[in-house]
Amino acid sequence: MTALHELSAIECARLIRAGSVTSVEVTGHHLDRIRRLDPELGAFVTVTEDLALRQAEEADAVLRAVGPGGVGALHGVPIALKDNLDVEDVLTGWGSAERDDEAVGDDNVVARLRRAHLPILGKTHLPEFALPCYTENLVGGDTANPWRSSFSPGGSSGGSAAAVSAGLAPLALGTDAGGSVRIPASCCGLVGVRPSNGAVSNGPSDPAPTGLSVPGVLARDALDASALLDVVAGAMAGDLTAARSWSDPGRRLRIGLTTDPMVPELVVAQECAAAAEKLAVSLQESGHELVRVDLGQDVAVAAAFRDVWSVVATSFEVDDEDNLTPFTRWLREQGRMVSGARLHECLTLFRGVARMLEDMVFGTVDLLVTPTLGRPPQARGAFRRARDEEENFQAMTRFMPFTPMYNIAGMPAVSVPVSVVDGLPVGAMLGGPYGSERRILREVAEVQARAGATTGLAPGWA
Repeated sequence: MTALHELSAIECARLIRAGSVTSVEVTGHHLDRIRRLDPELGAFVTVTEDLALRQAEEADAVLRAVGPGGVGALHGVPIALKDNLDVEDVLTGWGSAERDDEAVGDDNVVARLRRAHLPILGKTHLPEFALPCYTENLVGGDTANPWRSSFSPGGSSGGSAAAVSAGLAPLALGTDAGGSVRIPASCCGLVGVRPSNGAVSNGPSDPAPTGLSVPGVLARDALDASALLDVVAGAMAGDLTAARSWSDPGRRLRIGLTTDPMVPELVVAQECAAAAEKLAVSLQESGHELVRVDLGQDVAVAAAFRDVWSVVATSFEVDDEDNLTPFTRWLREQGRMVSGARLHECLTLFRGVARMLEDMVFGTVDLLVTPTLGRPPQARGAFRRARDEEENFQAMTRFMPFTPMYNIAGMPAVSVPVSVVDGLPVGAMLGGPYGSERRILREVAEVQARAGATTGLAPGWA
């Protein structure tokens, strides 16, 4: 018999609508798994059991009142949230000892989850202030990769990815400012979506004025990811950007492929390049045209991303710098040396990259395949073993040279689980112009359906 946590989120919702199981039962099942299994995984920093069960009871009451035709596709399915998203009366910790206040209201995506009746299981670990690409912090977060516990799930949405991969939550939300949803998706064998800027509302707790960060979704397959994107998408008052539409050219697409990042002199690991090639061939077998693309290389883009990201690090108010991790302190020091004129120059360069991608890349191809990462999943603590924080940052650049391009441009991209090498998953990325995220997910769903994709659970967690 298939257990509830082995089902997709859409399958769980169908059972709830049919009356075969209640939201309280599904939610309680996942809470029980969190109690039993999370001590060895370290995905959750806060479990909101009372809130989740109360919301599940409300979901069941609504279903009884309006019937199955009156509820959404994910009604009653529980979800985990990254701990930089505000849930009213729940601590938002940001992975830091410097945060100890409960949220005074819901972030926009959380408000949408409440209206759609998705019970909130809890908040998941992230690195301090979501700055690095691994999920290790000073508040008890050293999250394990469910595929192999000595390896990292990536970051910064690593707790969310680990929870979904291990079957402790059917779905999760993260945020993605430089790859923070797609990186852990690749490391944990999941589908991770960074939507177009404006497709999902930021804040209000963190409006992300640089345009780099957006809320993103993590799921075990593309259909679940698409359904969750439908729940959280939409504009809210005060949004800095608005969603842009994309004219879908129809069934046959031109698919671009490159395994060379825009970062100069960076050699991509063979298994990562092979994953991109494999995804591209799968899309070609769907009937699409495959063409090679050269993105070019530009050291100025990487330098601009670094400077803007260091300024973001300075934006967090702290009482005692000594309570911060060495990497956070170092990055804040870098940010204090960035002038206002330099920040303006970097953001202007970002807009130039966006125009280049829209005109020169997506003017010739409809979607683009690249590796998600430049390296396979890394061991826990690997980045922190660097000689200094400069070397740590350089190691992160080598690990994630592809993902920031879409944050810089504000365009959508999805990490797709493709292969398993030495017992660890390796993903590839499919990106596109503004507004193309649902077409991307449709293509991923077709690839997964042809491949006979399984539940997406990490081995040993079923």
